[in-house]
Amino acid sequence: MSQTIEQLYHRIEELTPNRINLMEVCGTHTVAISRLGIRSRLPHKLRLLSGPGCPVCVSPAGYIDSLIEIALQPGTTLTTFGDLLRVPGSVRSLKQAVASGAKVKVLYSPLEALEFARQNSGVEVVFAAVGFETTLPTIAATIIQAEQSGIVNLSFLMAGRLAVPAMSALLQTNDVRIDGFICPGHVSVVTGSDAFKTIVERFAVPCAITGFEAVDILSSIISLLEMKNNSEASVVNNYLRAVKPGGNLIARQLMEQVFDVVDSEWRGIGVIPASGVKLKAAYSRFDAEAKFGISIEKQLSHPVGCSCGEVMRGLLLPDECPLFGNACEPSSPVGPCMVSTEGACAAYYNYGQSGRI
Repeated sequence: MSQTIEQLYHRIEELTPNRINLMEVCGTHTVAISRLGIRSRLPHKLRLLSGPGCPVCVSPAGYIDSLIEIALQPGTTLTTFGDLLRVPGSVRSLKQAVASGAKVKVLYSPLEALEFARQNSGVEVVFAAVGFETTLPTIAATIIQAEQSGIVNLSFLMAGRLAVPAMSALLQTNDVRIDGFICPGHVSVVTGSDAFKTIVERFAVPCAITGFEAVDILSSIISLLEMKNNSEASVVNNYLRAVKPGGNLIARQLMEQVFDVVDSEWRGIGVIPASGVKLKAAYSRFDAEAKFGISIEKQLSHPVGCSCGEVMRGLLLPDECPLFGNACEPSSPVGPCMVSTEGACAAYYNYGQSGRI
């Protein structure tokens, strides 16, 4: 890199004469920006908003309630990523439900759920299928492997979400002006940089795909500011070492083989068209919602005073929520954004709130 970090910060200062809002979509970017202290070095006119890029955070309360309902059924074990345990449902979290007899096993991969089901044929095993395009191919591959292996005691409660439709939905509201997107690096590895062309073509909002080092993030901020100042909009790929225009073809084919795209509810945002996935008819026997005869209740209320929805829509920074650091902190979270390690509120809390001087 020909420019030093200090030169990059100086260039950002030069390019920020007016108020501008950029949104990082990825929860991992939110953590990296906070951990690296980037916010403390940016001009005050440049506001970095944290979008709906934390899959655990956008999982609706009704989905958590359904997981609890399944985990309480005799002869059933719910398997899940650990971040989901403390996410509040409409009444309680999975962790709290364990005290009432819910059977929950924390795993690191859906493939572990497959192996657990194989080794425990007398147990109905359900995997909480939460994640964006980075996780969905692995879930799809697990379902294909379960089908090929004749596993009959494994099912999936789907809560997969797609990034670009959520970005489009935010731009269609009048809630907040978004002048550019720092696009998610891990998602882009799967979808490819071409997936974000719809944002540019439909809304004329510039996009920059970036990695997770300081140079990556600062370079992408510069790309967005230069485009904005020149009244230009395009997709700039500053993560060439990992992201191709067409993405990962094998991963995309796995998703297309197993999933249909559907309208989905996002916690704190609402129902977004074509933003989620469900199992295709050929794999319907792995659908936990049908298998257990449950219905995920929609549009449940949020915890009183929780501003997670406003944070994920870019209306508030986490430390602008009245509960932040008071009633809501990692040891006693009120909302999901303080629960997940990728949640914006947790990142702000763990790395010094907004980091602004």
